[in-house]
Formats: sequence, structure tokens, C-alpha cells
Amino acid sequence: MAEVTLTVCTTCRAGAPTDAEGPRAGQLLFDALNAQDLPEGVTLRPVECLSACTRGCSMVLSGGSERWTYVYGDLKADEHVDDILAGARAYAATEDGLVPWRERPVVFRKQSVARIPPIISKEQDDEQ
Repeated sequence: MAEVTLTVCTTCRAGAPTDAEGPRAGQLLFDALNAQDLPEGVTLRPVECLSACTRGCSMVLSGGSERWTYVYGDLKADEHVDDILAGARAYAATEDGLVPWRERPVVFRKQSVARIPPIISKEQDDEQ
């Protein structure tokens, strides 16, 4: 099974003014996640922009060519770290990235920005 990558936009301002002092909200979210024990098979990766600025802080869960990829937004370092880790753990336990709706943390149910199909679908794989 492919490794799972949790990608966090470190430049997200999450509504803060452009000239605000201190670290950006996205960097704070990355740092908070990085300070935790990540679920088995999950790697944390920072990026400078996910182009989801109106939905910051934003992150992506991805895991190989056969899993669905998810983009989540409106995340906060002081509220959502435990839910993000629980969601990443559930996602990593799947082969296709499809965690049953009721088993997803509420933040993943309510704050999904996009769901991107796998590069290789099960149907394509069965045909080959």
C-alpha cells in the first residue's frame, strides 16, 4: 500500500492581514502537526502555496495513484490537530482513500474543498 502524504500550506494567512507579525497560520498548523506522533505510514510535507487562499489554512491528503486525494480548508492549529491526525489514520487504513462518511472526523466532513479521483481507477486496473 502506498505511503500517505499530509501536505500543509505553510503560507496560509487564514484571514490575517498581509503585514501581520509572527508566523503565518499555515506554518503554525504545520508545526503543531509536526510536534505530534504521525500515524503509521503518514508523512508530513510543507508547501508554500496550495492556491486555496480563501479557505486557509489548507491541507491535502494523498496516497499513491490508486487512492482518492482530498483537499481540506478552514483548519486551525489550536482546534483541529487531533481530528486531522485521526482522519489521516483512517485514510491510511484504506486502499482507495474512501473512508466511510460517518467514520471521518467532522472537520473532514464539513471542510472538504475538493475530492480528486485516483490516477488509476479500480476499473482501469481490472481491465489491464
